[in-house]
Amino acid sequence: MEDSYYVYSLKDPRSANARPFYIGKGTGTRAWDHETNIDKTKKGKRIEEIKKDGFDVIVSVLADGLSEIQALKLEAELISAFGTEDSGGFLTNSILPSGNQSKPRKELIIPFGLREKAQLGLQLLKEATLELAKANPKGIQNSDAVKAFNLQSDYMGGSKDYLTWSVIGILMREGRLKRIDGSRKHVSQVK
Repeated sequence: MEDSYYVYSLKDPRSANARPFYIGKGTGTRAWDHETNIDKTKKGKRIEEIKKDGFDVIVSVLADGLSEIQALKLEAELISAFGTEDSGGFLTNSILPSGNQSKPRKELIIPFGLREKAQLGLQLLKEATLELAKANPKGIQNSDAVKAFNLQSDYMGGSKDYLTWSVIGILMREGRLKRIDGSRKHVSQVK
């Protein structure tokens, strides 16, 4: 399949086991493009260090012929299993949000990699919300998003749309959505 997805790792050849430092999904040449288009992320800085030391990054395709959903699930599981540097793991993937993070109660057991998995899911919800807002230039309401995504809760209680309100709030804080004055509608700030 021409547009089939794959999941890959970037490995550091300077370590004895050539341990992965990044997990990603892609199509085409995505896995190899990181070395030719080095960005300013932790991953990009690691690539620069590897090249400066006279090595090439090892690209390893872990699974191919996947649908996008299969690739997303596998990518999330691998990032969750290895963990990011931000959470005590060793991947340079940057998926955890910066800024205000609340602390869970002390007794709560949080499995390793759980936050990364949740943040990958949140990223997909944010992208879907922005796509919906871009497709509707007159604005979207929270109820539009929750119904479009089929995420309305059937649990008892008044408001059943908290999840999409949270996503819209995050996008507003990031400056990617704004509320239309005097309205309950939100429009995309991103073209």
